[in-house]
Amino acid sequence: MNIESLIKENVCVAIEKLYDKKVNTQQIQIKQIPKHLDGDYSVITFPFAKLIGKKPSDIAADIASQLMTQTQVLANAAAVGPGFCNLSIGDAYWTDFVKEVIDTENYGHHPANSETVVVEYSSPNTNKPLHLGHIRNNLLGYAAAEILKAAGYSVKKVQIINDRGVHICKSMLAWQKWGAGETPQSSKTKGDHLVGKYYVLFEKHFQIEYKAWQLSDEATVVLMEWLANDTVINRLRKNFEKKGKDTSEEALSIYFFKDVYKNKYFNEFSNLGTEAKNMLKQWENNDPAVRELWETMNAWVYEGFDVSYKNLGVDFDKLYYESQTYLSGKKRVSDNLESEKSIFYKKEDGSTWIDLSDAKLDEKVVLRKDGTSMYITQDIGTATLRFEDFKMDKMVYVVANEQDYHFKVLFETLHRLGHSFAKSCHHLSYGMVNLTTGKMKSREGTVVDADNLLDDIIADVKAESEKREKLSDIDLSEKEQIWKDIALGALKFYILKVEPKKTMVFDPQQSIELQGQTGPYIQNAYVRTQSVQRMVAEKGIKLTDYSSYQLSEVEKDILVLVHELPTTVLKAAKHYNPSDIAHYLYDLAKEFHRFWGSTTILDSDNPAATSFRLDMSKAVAKALQSAGKLIGISMPNRM
Repeated sequence: MNIESLIKENVCVAIEKLYDKKVNTQQIQIKQIPKHLDGDYSVITFPFAKLIGKKPSDIAADIASQLMTQTQVLANAAAVGPGFCNLSIGDAYWTDFVKEVIDTENYGHHPANSETVVVEYSSPNTNKPLHLGHIRNNLLGYAAAEILKAAGYSVKKVQIINDRGVHICKSMLAWQKWGAGETPQSSKTKGDHLVGKYYVLFEKHFQIEYKAWQLSDEATVVLMEWLANDTVINRLRKNFEKKGKDTSEEALSIYFFKDVYKNKYFNEFSNLGTEAKNMLKQWENNDPAVRELWETMNAWVYEGFDVSYKNLGVDFDKLYYESQTYLSGKKRVSDNLESEKSIFYKKEDGSTWIDLSDAKLDEKVVLRKDGTSMYITQDIGTATLRFEDFKMDKMVYVVANEQDYHFKVLFETLHRLGHSFAKSCHHLSYGMVNLTTGKMKSREGTVVDADNLLDDIIADVKAESEKREKLSDIDLSEKEQIWKDIALGALKFYILKVEPKKTMVFDPQQSIELQGQTGPYIQNAYVRTQSVQRMVAEKGIKLTDYSSYQLSEVEKDILVLVHELPTTVLKAAKHYNPSDIAHYLYDLAKEFHRFWGSTTILDSDNPAATSFRLDMSKAVAKALQSAGKLIGISMPNRM
C-alpha cells in the first residue's frame, strides 16, 4: 500500500474514533508539501467542518494528536493554519519500504482489472520500409500498451496492414517495368527496402512524364484557366505574402502543377496512372498474375518488417490486413443500408454517405459511386472484427494528428451503428517527427529509414564507447548487445519524453549524450546501482540491520520518487501518455546521480548507513528497470 492510501485509511479511522463519524478514503483530501516547508503531506480538514460540527483548525489538531498515537508511520503531525494537518513520514516507514520494493517482482504494476483494451499501432503500407515517423508510432503504441498492462488492463496489441490500393500497385508496376526480376536474395537487399525502391522509381518516372506534359498545349490551357480565377488567385497571393513567399505568375504556376493539379493529372491523363489503376482493378477482380505478384512482393515486405520490429523491440498479438477487412466494412454498410433505421443513405450518383452534421462533423462518403470502399469503410469493418475477436471495453488508435477528423467521424459512426465500445475509443494523436535537416517525403525517397537510423545510432554509440574504453575487458558479442541497448534507449527516450501531441525534431547525436534528458543518462544511473553491488563482494563488506537508520534529505527525496512509480503508471495509463514515465525516469536518475556525487556509499563510518544505501540502490535499480521496461528501454549492467 502506498503512503497516500495509508494516510487516508488512518485518517478515516481517526475520525471514527474521535467523532464516531464514518468517512471513506475518497473523501480525504491530501497534498504533498513543497520541499522548502516542514512536513511531507498535508490533510485538508475544511470538508469535515459541517459533518463534525467543529472548526477545521480544531479538527486538524484533533486528528494530529490521534494519528501520533494510532500509527507508527509518522514522525510528527501538527495542525497548521486554518485547516491543515501536516504530517512528516518517519524514517522507519522508508526503511521498510526499501525492503518491500526489493521483494516486489513487478514493482509499479497494479492488480489485474476486468477490462480489455485493444491498442492499434504501426499500421504501415506495404510499398515502403518503416521510417522515422513509423518509429514514433511504434514506440508510442508499444509503450502505451505496456503502461496499460501495468495499470491492470488486459491488453491486445494489433495493427492493420495497408496492403491494398493504388499506392501498392505503383511499386508492383514499377517492378514489372524496370525490375528485371530483381529479388531480395539476388540483390542482397532487405525486402521492404527493395519494394520501397520501386515505389520511389515509379514516382521518378511519373515526374518525368508529368513534366513533359506540362509543356503541352493542353497543360497550358488548364493552367491559364486556373490563373484566370481571380478569387482563387487573390486569396492564394495573400496567403503567400503572409508567409513571405514569391507571388509571381511563375511561382504560382509551379505551385499549381506541384500541389493543385498533380492528383487530377494522375487520375485523368497519366499513362502510368492509368496502368496503376488498371492493375488495381485487376487485383480487385482476382487476376491470378497480379495476385501472385502482389503476394510475392508483400511477402518480401513482411519479412523486412519483422526484422525491423524485432530490432525496435515491439510486438503484436494479432495482425489485420486491409485486403480482408475492407470487405467486412462494405458488408457492414450494405447491411445497414437495407435496415429500416439505416444511418447511411445513397446519393443520385450511387455513392453512399452518412450525415453527421448534428454532431458538427458534416457529411462523409463511405462507399464511392462504383461501390469501392473508403478508409472509413475499412476501419468500420476492422473495428467490428476486433470486437468479435476480443470483446474489448476500450480501443486505442495510435495515428498521427493528420487523421484527427477521420477518427472523430469513425467513433461517431461506430456509436450510431450501436457498438458498445464506441464511446470508449481513443485516438492517441501524435505530431510529426522530423530530423534537424527537415521534413520527409516517401515518394521522393527523402525519408529517414528506420533501419538505417538505428544502425547509425548504434555506430555512434560504439564510437563513443570505444573512446571511453570502459568495456575493453568483455567479449565482442556482449559489447554489441550493450551498444544496441544504449542506442535503443537513446532513441526511445528521446522520442517518448516528448508529449505525443507535440511535433518534434529528432537529433541523433544529442540523443546519445551522457548528460541531460537522455536515455544513456538514465541507463548510467542504473549502471551505477549495479557497480556498487559488485564492489560489495570485491571489498568483502558485511551488511547489518538498518531499521533505526536516520535518512538524509537526499535519500528521502530518492525514495519519495521510487514511491511515486505506481501512481505515475496510473496517471500515464489514464492519459495514454508515455512521456509521464520518461519524465519519471529522468527525475529518479537525476536524484540518484546527485546522491552518487555527494554521498559515500561503501566507505561510510556507519555500517547501518552502508547497508541501507546498498539496499536503497537496489530499490532505485528496481524502479528504473521496471519503469524503463514500460517504454521499452533495457538497463545494461555496464556501459
